[in-house]
This record gives sequence, C-alpha cells and structure tokens, in this order.
Amino acid sequence: MNTQMIICILLFVAMLISFLAAKLPLGVTAGTVAVLLVLTKCTEPATILSGIGSANAVTIACMIILASGLGQTSFPAKLTAGIRKITGGNYRLAYLGVLCIALALTSMLTSPMAAYAIVFPIMDSVCDEFGVSRSKAQFPLVVTCLACCAILPLGGSISQSAVYDGYMQTYGFAQGFTAMDFFRGRWPFLIIVLAWAYFIAPKLTPENPVVPIIALEAKKKEARALGAVADIAGVIIFVLVIFGFIFNKMIGMPTWYIAFFGVMAMVICKTLTKDEAIRAIPVDICMLFVGANTMATALVATGTAEYIGSIISQVVGNATNTVVLHAVFFIVPFLITQFMQNQSVMNVFAPIALIACSALGADPRGCLVLISAGSLTAYMTPSATAAVPMCMGAGGYDVKELFKMGWLFALILCIGYVGFVSLVMPAF
Repeated sequence: MNTQMIICILLFVAMLISFLAAKLPLGVTAGTVAVLLVLTKCTEPATILSGIGSANAVTIACMIILASGLGQTSFPAKLTAGIRKITGGNYRLAYLGVLCIALALTSMLTSPMAAYAIVFPIMDSVCDEFGVSRSKAQFPLVVTCLACCAILPLGGSISQSAVYDGYMQTYGFAQGFTAMDFFRGRWPFLIIVLAWAYFIAPKLTPENPVVPIIALEAKKKEARALGAVADIAGVIIFVLVIFGFIFNKMIGMPTWYIAFFGVMAMVICKTLTKDEAIRAIPVDICMLFVGANTMATALVATGTAEYIGSIISQVVGNATNTVVLHAVFFIVPFLITQFMQNQSVMNVFAPIALIACSALGADPRGCLVLISAGSLTAYMTPSATAAVPMCMGAGGYDVKELFKMGWLFALILCIGYVGFVSLVMPAF
C-alpha cells in the first residue's frame, strides 16, 4: 500500500465522518475532499471538472429543474386528482401504484437513475395531494429503482448479462451467462423489495425532511399563474423527456442531452422563467455528486480498488464452500459500492470472481449474480449511483438518515441473497 492509497482511505473516512456529523453542507464537504485529493496528487484537477460536466451531474440538475417546471403546471393537480379518484382517496394504494411504476421502469431501462428521475416527480405529486411528507416516500422509491434493476430479463439485465458472458468467454468458462441467470438468482427479491417499501419503509422514514427540500421551498414561495400555452407545453415537454429516456438508444441521443434540451424548452415556452430555473438548480446535491465521483476516480487511479481486489482473492484462497464464496462476492462489492460507482464495481469484481472460481473449479454464475445484486443494492452513501444524491435532494435526507433508514434492509438483503443464490446456483 503506497502513500496515495493511505491518503485516499483517510480522506474517505474523514468525508464519511463529516457527512454523519452534519456540521457542514454535504456539497461543501464533498467539494473540499475533492480539492484535497487533487492537492495530495491522488487525482488530477481535470477529474473535478469532468465531474461537474459529467452526464450524471447534468442529468441530476436538469431533472430536478424539469420537476420544478412540471410542478408549476396544472398537471400534478389533475394527475393526483385522478389518482385520488381511482384509489378512492387511499394514499397507500396510490403509493403502491407509483412503486409498481418504478419497478416496471427500472426493469425496462438500463439505468436506475433514469427510472428514478422519471418517477420521483410523480411521487412528489401524490405526497402533496394527500398531505404526506415527501420524506416518507422518496427513500423507498429510490431503493425500489435500485434493488429491482436487472432482475427481470429486460433492459439492464440483458446488457449486463452480455458483459458477463463476454468475461466468461475470455476466461475460458464453458458455461454462458444470460439475462435469465439474473432472474433465476434474484426473482424473489422483486417481492421482498416491494413488500419492504410498502409495509416497513414508511415506518423508518422521517416525518419531516432532515434538510430543506429546495423544490418544495420554492413551490411554497412561488405562485405564478401560467398561461394556457406555457401550462400545456410544460406537460408535453416533461412527457417527451420521459419517452426520450426510454427510447434514447433508438433515437441516438444521450439522456443528459434530452433532459438539458427539456429545460431549455421549458424556459423558451415560459413554463419556467430564467430565475426560476436557476433557483431550482440543486447546487449542494450536484457538488455532493462531483465530490463523490472524484473520490471514486481517485480510488481507481491510485490502485486502491485493485489492491482491495487482490486482498479479496487472498481471503477467498482455497475456500470450497459455496456460502463462504458467495458471501464474499456479495458483501465486499456492497461495501465498496458505498464509495464507488456501482457499474465500476461490477466491472472490477467480475474478473476477480472469475479468476477465483477458475482456480477453485467453481461455477462463477452465482458469484456474478451476487456482485450485481450487492452493487445495485448499495444505497447508504451518495457515491454508489447518481440516483442517491437525487433522492437526498427530493426527500430532504442527509447521509446519517440514509444509514438509519437503510441498514436493516441491507442486512436482510445480504442474508437473503447469499442464502438463496447458494441454494439455486451453487458454486460446487
């Protein structure tokens, strides 16, 4: 372990302590850590700049601005009035309906962040209509988007299975890997996640936001009446952005560009004024993402991630117990993903699992399923995926609150996944 590795680890621990202490805004802490990583030569200044201009940062900012614009229109009131009528005024039924929409979208799309970006404004409208705090609903919603991603053999499951199948061919395994392997190893957790989000999570979430929800504060202050054209245009633009997210590969446009174009269109159509759009920019949340992204990049650049991987290979050693092997390849990616992007963790740990399984003569498919499951259910810090900082802004959470809400379910998922995958996809 070299000096830069030690510095990276110390700065990450310091960042986490600052998050938990909540004495400084999250964005200030993350931004300061990013600056220190550059000063200590753990990464380059360009890393911070690339984070600020990254596709995820732009998407986070633009979707929150678009949600603010949609909130200015008459659509949320009409939508929630319709939901109230369909559900007979039952908030719990409306809440379940939005969770099911999230599950469907995260199954079809390749990005849980894109799925969450689409559904969180709908959940906002439902909460506001029924007089329920947004803090009660946003965390279970983002966990549904993350934990149910790549389970059904659609969208993200198909693309990730192709990556794993390529790895297996490269490392000389006779077995292939398909999207049905994800489904076989994870299908019960569609039910478990939805049941947790519906029955248990509302009891764990705070009654009121821990930190102010910027969009909600702006909504309270602003009561500008929209003209008929601006009102209709705002709804059409938001719907077109949603369809753009779903069919972005077919139309050849990245999601950040679609969201950015939507913001510009809302300002042009006067759904939002220039000042309203600027005020809606979630600066603290965006800086939080930039700092987390810089930390993740530094961990890779300094070799810290690779070093951790080598330790894991040594720990696995000659273990020929399916449960032990599977536990390692769920728990470690789950922990590492708390401070690295989930897709990066999957791509780093898949080769490690294949090398270990090749040496042990084990079937690696269960390990690959668990690596994905562990990486996609890491939601207790803002580094795992851009959906988490977006949720923090939408629900008014800090990192301490994320941990309080999520630790028990994380333990349940760990035990459940390791036990079930070991049963249906044994390594030996």
